[in-house]
Amino acid sequence: MSNGQRNRVAIACQGGGSHTAFTAGVLQGLVANLPDDVDVIALTGTSGGAICAALAWEGFVRHDPKLAVKKLAKFWESMSAREPVDQIVNQAMLASLSLRDLMIMPEVSPYNLPTWGEDHFRAMLNEFFDFEELRELARRPGAPLLHIGAVEVLSGHFELFTGEELCAEALLASAAIPEMFRAVTVPGRGVYWDGLVSQNPSVHDLYDIGVHELWLIKKNSST
Repeated sequence: MSNGQRNRVAIACQGGGSHTAFTAGVLQGLVANLPDDVDVIALTGTSGGAICAALAWEGFVRHDPKLAVKKLAKFWESMSAREPVDQIVNQAMLASLSLRDLMIMPEVSPYNLPTWGEDHFRAMLNEFFDFEELRELARRPGAPLLHIGAVEVLSGHFELFTGEELCAEALLASAAIPEMFRAVTVPGRGVYWDGLVSQNPSVHDLYDIGVHELWLIKKNSST
């Protein structure tokens, strides 16, 4: 900043399913090229943006920005459909969604489908995050904040999970698109769905923590 003070920055990540791999790429570039006078004091995200924010946040909470770049790249590489079976499943899902939108196929409730997709996603999150250790790191004085947005199913209220509450269920809930995934029970909080239909992402609360600049990574420039 021109007055010699350090620039307190919050980074907000918009969600949008697998398209948030774009968000991951932008975050990698930002983190790898942060100006010397910038302190990232908060990251927030909804849906896929929440996962990107959490991966980057781990690097900052551990004082290791290079770790953020590495984990963002590795996570989305692991999520990519490289195997033929994965590619076939992806194409079949896209085709069924298109036929449903044309009312050629009926709507199928996710509660009538097997949970293998959710189970695989949970296993991936547990592989990439040591949730217990990260919750402890989030409680340290001066630790950057993490906000994960989701909608509480029964009330319809948009709510935030913090770094001190970080768990697989919170990330799963933020990304649980109602028409594709079952609602997720977050221990001690309630039952949640994807928050992107409400706030994508939440930014209003960030100005209460003394943020000088908000950097918003938008998946879709028209929203």
